Amino acid sequence: MRTGRRFGQCELSTIDTAFLLAGVLVCAQFFQGDDPLELEIRSLADALYRRADWVWAMGGFSAVSMGWTPEAGFSPSLWEGYDEALLLYVLGLGSPTHPLPAESYQTWAAGYQWQHNYGLDYLYSGSMFTHQLSHVWVDFRGIQDKFMRSKGIDYFENSRRATLVQQRYAMDNPRGFKGYSERCWGITASDGPGPARRMVDGVMREFYDYVARGVPHGPDDGTLAPWVVVASLPFAPDTVLSCIDYFVHELDLHTGNSYGFKASFNPTWPESVDGPYGWVSPWHFGIDQGPVVLMIENHLYGSVWEWMRQCPCVVTGLQRAGFTGGWLDEGQPGREK
Repeated sequence: MRTGRRFGQCELSTIDTAFLLAGVLVCAQFFQGDDPLELEIRSLADALYRRADWVWAMGGFSAVSMGWTPEAGFSPSLWEGYDEALLLYVLGLGSPTHPLPAESYQTWAAGYQWQHNYGLDYLYSGSMFTHQLSHVWVDFRGIQDKFMRSKGIDYFENSRRATLVQQRYAMDNPRGFKGYSERCWGITASDGPGPARRMVDGVMREFYDYVARGVPHGPDDGTLAPWVVVASLPFAPDTVLSCIDYFVHELDLHTGNSYGFKASFNPTWPESVDGPYGWVSPWHFGIDQGPVVLMIENHLYGSVWEWMRQCPCVVTGLQRAGFTGGWLDEGQPGREK
């Protein structure tokens, strides 16, 4: 963070680029004054967004590649099928300089999986964070693309259903992990106590480290992530607030933690630990903390959504993806930079 240089052999991540640029665009919409510093912020934000070459990021494939390294080139893994990349396609399609072709969005949506789980029909994506991160910045309430029009819901309602599936899965607890309940859930990509295998009450359990945990199809090793519960606050506030209350007052998961809840915990982990909730991650992750703060803001005031509704490239990206309805059809003008 001090030099801006590449860390180790890490990739150039297309989804992390999308998250960065979404934050940049929010800043541009917030700082709308005539002060020279605010003018500079808007100018820099616009330059950064215009510089992103989304067509190059496709790497010659029919959809956007997940990443690139100078050693291996483009990853053959593509953003296909529903996940957090909804935001990436909105920003890529809305670019005034290097826009993604409309066909790339169609390729992405062709991989969708509509499922029925725990009494609910919804667009499946296992880890809960994938149902949240695009919604941090874009207000999907009341707007629909072709797929969602065919299902009669929107992506916001889809995330509400995914949140309820999380809770119902924890209540059912098919794998018999400790601690799961109506008020104790949150299964997503997170840190964990593994990799390890341990005998727990006569059952050989496999524990993972940082993996993309998900429901109802797994992987699941009993690890819960409080942050992902909080980030669902706009979707199902009563359900989420009850769970937060349990984490705070019953499990006391926040005391002594400067940044709120720790990243994750696992009550099933059998080895000696301090406290009643088993293994606890020693870490905080920025990619967890950011959605918590921003989704609380959206739940209380809708501020981030409001700012981004005023962003011309977001409006353009949604329209090029085929979204109609709601605030998009109300002719809400984007503010000129």
